[in-house]
Amino acid sequence: MSTPQTPRTFGATSTTAEVIDGVDLHGRRAVVTGASSGIGVETARALAAAGADVTLAVRDTDAGARVAARLEAELPPTSGKLTVGRLDLSDRSTVAAFVTAWSGPLHILVNNAGVMAPPEISRTADGREWQFAVNHLGHFALATGLHPALAAANGARVVSLSSIGHLFSPVVFDDLDYRYRPYDPWTSYGQSKSATSLFAIGAAERWADDGITTNAVMPGNVGATSLGRNMDPQQVAAVIAAGELALPPEKSVEQGAATSVLMAASPTVEGVTGRYYEDCAEAKPVAERAGAVTGVAPYALDRDNAARLWTVSEAFIR
Repeated sequence: MSTPQTPRTFGATSTTAEVIDGVDLHGRRAVVTGASSGIGVETARALAAAGADVTLAVRDTDAGARVAARLEAELPPTSGKLTVGRLDLSDRSTVAAFVTAWSGPLHILVNNAGVMAPPEISRTADGREWQFAVNHLGHFALATGLHPALAAANGARVVSLSSIGHLFSPVVFDDLDYRYRPYDPWTSYGQSKSATSLFAIGAAERWADDGITTNAVMPGNVGATSLGRNMDPQQVAAVIAAGELALPPEKSVEQGAATSVLMAASPTVEGVTGRYYEDCAEAKPVAERAGAVTGVAPYALDRDNAARLWTVSEAFIR
């Protein structure tokens, strides 16, 4: 990667074009999950524009192929190659197939795909609560399965998308799958996004000697995405009216993907690992949820929590 001639800082309104400016990713390979819509598409676009060969890892390969064709038509000839791979994070067999099919080094892994707040509980075929399974366990299986490829890259970066929604709940180790407590879409979402952050903490410690950096990011309030496709609009309105949900200022897709691209490719964060970033900067600790629209809860950065979650997650994906 080339370093910009002038030191630069970025913020909440920075775009992918700004954070990737001057970065050369030719010869690098990247995987972006959920790259058939929203900030996943923009993340793939930015990385490919800088020269990376990008695999769009998606559930619907037809939709992925349409996105790849559109990006190829829009991007300059110097851009990296775009390919499409099938990946359903709720189905461990497709995760295993994706990992098995991968060969060679992997320089960038962006765990971007996710689901948010479906009103009714759903479970995967192996009995896991759906949000925890998709947002955390599927990505955990993918990243750990691709670990040899990441280690072979000699300086790989893993970026996992968390959310301000992690403030709704820590990881509840005694009832991860809502067997003993009533299902709540928001605490379930919060738990899965706390888990996403804890994965970055756990992987940072375990993979440091392999030259792999792992960080969690909060993209912000990006309206033009499909993340909330399973949500009940009336339920969301009720949560906002009750003051249980505060939203930061809305961002464009280009602004929402900027923190992911920064952590995936910018030389300004070279060597940074085990952190939680938002608005293209490291987030500050937040003591309580009420009214918070920025910041990270201490429980989402806790090393003991991260170690416990790693052990539990390994057992779940065996």
